[in-house]
Amino acid sequence: MSACIFLGWASTRGRAHQRQAVFLLPRGAGPRTTKRKRTPPHSLPLSPPTRPCRRPRRRPACAASWTRTSPPPATSPPRRRSPSFCAASAPSSTPPSAASRRSSVPRQRPGSRAPPGPAPTSAASAHQAEPSTWRTRGRRRCGRSACPRSCGRSNGSTPFDSTRLEALVGNLEDVAFSIVRQASKLNLPSILRKSNEAELRHAKLLNAVNAVRDIERELVRVSTSRPKWTSLIMAVDSRVDKTLAILRPQALTDYRALLAALGWPPSLSSPDTEHDKYSQIPNPLVLMNEENKEKYSQSFLALCALQHVQANREVRQCEIAAATPALADSKYFDKTACLDNGLWAIDELVHPVASRMEYHFAKWSEQPEFIFTLVYKITKDFMDGVDDVLQPLIDHARLAGLSAKESWVTGMVKMLVGYLERQIFPAFVTSNQDQTTAVKPEVESSWMHLNDLMISFDKRMQLLADSGIQKIASLSEGLSRSLSVFSIYNEHPDWLQIWASVELSSAQDKLKSGMEDETSWSCSYSQHDQLGHMENSIKFLLSTREDYKAPPISEFVVKTALSMIERGCALPNRGMQIHYNRSSSVKFLNDFFLVLRDRCEALQLSNTALEDQSLSKASCAINAARYCENVLREWDEDTAFLDMGPQGSLFTDEISFLVKLGTNYLEQILSAILLEFEDLSWEYVQNIGSWSGQTAIDDQILDEENAGVSLGFIASLDVLTDRTTKLKQYLNSKDFLDLWRSIAEGLDYFIYSSIRWGELNFSDTGVIQLRVDTKALLHIFRPFCSRPEAFLPFLSESLRLLTMKKSDAHYLLEMLTDDTRSNNCLKHQGLHHVNAGQAAKILRSRKFGG
Repeated sequence: MSACIFLGWASTRGRAHQRQAVFLLPRGAGPRTTKRKRTPPHSLPLSPPTRPCRRPRRRPACAASWTRTSPPPATSPPRRRSPSFCAASAPSSTPPSAASRRSSVPRQRPGSRAPPGPAPTSAASAHQAEPSTWRTRGRRRCGRSACPRSCGRSNGSTPFDSTRLEALVGNLEDVAFSIVRQASKLNLPSILRKSNEAELRHAKLLNAVNAVRDIERELVRVSTSRPKWTSLIMAVDSRVDKTLAILRPQALTDYRALLAALGWPPSLSSPDTEHDKYSQIPNPLVLMNEENKEKYSQSFLALCALQHVQANREVRQCEIAAATPALADSKYFDKTACLDNGLWAIDELVHPVASRMEYHFAKWSEQPEFIFTLVYKITKDFMDGVDDVLQPLIDHARLAGLSAKESWVTGMVKMLVGYLERQIFPAFVTSNQDQTTAVKPEVESSWMHLNDLMISFDKRMQLLADSGIQKIASLSEGLSRSLSVFSIYNEHPDWLQIWASVELSSAQDKLKSGMEDETSWSCSYSQHDQLGHMENSIKFLLSTREDYKAPPISEFVVKTALSMIERGCALPNRGMQIHYNRSSSVKFLNDFFLVLRDRCEALQLSNTALEDQSLSKASCAINAARYCENVLREWDEDTAFLDMGPQGSLFTDEISFLVKLGTNYLEQILSAILLEFEDLSWEYVQNIGSWSGQTAIDDQILDEENAGVSLGFIASLDVLTDRTTKLKQYLNSKDFLDLWRSIAEGLDYFIYSSIRWGELNFSDTGVIQLRVDTKALLHIFRPFCSRPEAFLPFLSESLRLLTMKKSDAHYLLEMLTDDTRSNNCLKHQGLHHVNAGQAAKILRSRKFGG
C-alpha cells in the first residue's frame, strides 16, 4: 500500500513560512546505500513514488526522501530534472496554478542578492522544460512508447501530481494565517465603513472556501482512482480540519460584529406595550439601507459557503468511512454528524436574542407556559423579516432544500431546549427523585403539565415552519427532527424514563379508582338479547365497545393508553417512541389484562357449578379481552406503529396474551356446561335403547306427534337451554357463535359415544324415542342456526341409519361387508362422518318386527 503523508508547515520568526512534503516510498522500494549529492528542495519531483524505467543498478531520483528544517541557500541554483524518469517525471497536461508556482519557488532572504545565472525554476516549470536542456549524467532515456515495468504508463500520460494538492493546502493555510493576522486591525466602527481591509478580508475568506472546494475535488479523485491511499487522504484532512477550525470562529466573529453594527438584536419590548397595545418588534434586517444590505449579504453568503464546503467534507468522510473497513469504527462513521441542525448564519441571529430572553425566563421558572409563549411570539414577530431578507440569500447560495423559516424556527427551538436542559428539567428531576417529599403528586402533575406545554408548542412551531412551504418528505425529515423540543430526551434517556413513569403512575391511579366502582364492569345488553329472541341479522363485524358488549372500564383503558401513545408520538425518533411506549402505555395495558385474568380465576369455573353471576362476570372479562384485542390489532395496522417491535408489531405479546385468555376461559365455560349436562343426563344416556314396547307394524313408522321427551332427559335440556340463553345475552356474537357450536359438537360426541352400539337392540319404540329426544336437543340450537343437525353429525347419521327400512338396512349391511365398496356406498347414502364399522354396528343394533 502506497502511503503519501503530508507533514505540517512550520513557521519561524523573521523567516518566510516554508511548506515541505515528505513522501514515503511503497513497501519494498526503500533507498539504496549508494551515496548521492543532496538536491535542493525546489528541484525535487513532487509526484508520488513510482518505479521508473531505468537501469537495474541505478538509484531512482524519486526514491530519495528529503526533509529540511531551514530554507535552502539562496545562492544554490535549482537543479534540472534528469531525463531518466519515465512516467513520474512526465510534464503535466495542465499548467500549474499560480499558487503552485508561488509555493514551489524558494523565497529570497531580505538583503541577499540574487544568485548569478538564470532565475530559479519551480518544480512545475521544470516539468515543462525542453528535453534538450536536461542533463542526463550518464542515464539513458526509456525511448519506448509504453513502459514495460510496473508503472505501466506511456510517456505522454499524466500521473497524479501531488504538487497541486500540496499547493492548494498551502494556499489555504496562507489565507487562514493572513485572515487571523488581519483580524486585530478591524474594530466595530470600521465594519460598516467602506474599507479596503474589510473587502480584502472578505475576498480572502472566499479564496479559502474555493481552496477547500478544490482540495475536495482532488481528494475525491484520489479516493476514486486510488482507494488504498488512505494515509494521504487522512493527512490532508487533518491539515484542512485544523485550518477550518481557525477559519470558522473568525468568520463567525466577523459576522457577529456586523450584526452588532446593524443593531441586532433589537429590543424585545415594543413602544406600544406601555399602552397595552400589541405590535411587532422592529426588525433591523428589514430596516437596513442598500449599502448595509449589500455588506450583510456578502457576509451571509460567505458564511453559508463555508458551511456548505464543511458539510460536503463531512459527507465525503462518512462515505469513505462506510466503504473502508479500516475506518468503520472511526469518528467519520457517525453519519449524523454530517447533518447540521440549521444554518450557522441564522443561529448567530438567535444567540443574542436568546441572551435577552433568558433574563425573562429566570422570572418564570414556576410558570413555564410564559416561557413557551414568549419564544413563540419572538419567533413569529421576526418570521416575515427573516423570510423576506434571508430566503433570497439562501436561494442565491444554491442551498437546495433549506428554508429560512425552518432554520429560524430550528434555531429558536434549540435555544429553548438548551435553557430547559440547564434550568427547568434538573429541578424537576431532583424533586421527583426525592422520595421523602409530601408533594410528589404535585411534582408529577407539574411534569405532565410541562410536557403538555411542549407538545402544544411543538405543533405551533411546526405550523410556523411549514407556513407557505410545500413539504417534501425526503427533504424535510431531517429538519422535522430538529424542530422538536422533545429532542431534549435524546441526550437524557433517564429523563424520558421519568416521564414515562409519571404517565404510568397517573394512569394507574385513575384505573384503580375506576375499577372500584362495580358499575364500570356492568355490560349493556339489547332488548332482543334479554328476551332470548333470535336476531334476523346478527352482527359479526364488531368494532365498538357496544358491539363487543365490553364493560365501560375497557373503553376507559383503551382511551387512556391511546392518549399516552399520542403524547409519545411527539418524540423525534422511533427509538425514543418505542422506549416511551413500552415503559408507559404497554405496561398500563398489561396491568389491566392481569386484572381481567384475576377476575376470571377468582370465579373457578371448572370447579364449581355455573351460576348466573359467574357467567356474567366471566363473559364481561372475555368481552373486554376481545375488545382490547381488536383495538390493538387496529393499532398495529397503523403506519405509526410499524417496526416498533421485534416482529414488526409493538403489541405482539399483548395480543397473544389476550387471545390465550379469551380462549382459555371460553374452554372453561364449555367444559363446565358439558360436565353439568353429563351429570344430569347420565342415567338417561345409559338407558338409551332399552325402552319396552313394540308398536311397529311391518315397515311402518309410528307417528311422533304423540310421543314426548324422556323424563330423564328433560332436566338436562332445561339447564342447557338456560345456559345458552344467558351466554347469548352476555357474550359477544363471535365468541357465542364459536361456543354454542362447540357445545353442540361436544354433546353429539358424548351421547353417541355413550350408547352401547352392537349390544343394544333398538325397537321401533326406541328409535322413535331417540328421534324425539334428539329433536328436542336440536330445538335448543335452532334459534342460532337454521340447520343445527350439521353440528350434531353422529346423532343425525345414526338416526338416519336406524330409521331405514328393513330391506334397505339389510342391503346396506351386505354392502358394508365389502371393503372395496363400503365407503362409496356410505357417501351415496349421504353419510360422511360414521365409517363402515360404525355404520355396521348401528345397523346391527336395529331390531325389526313386532
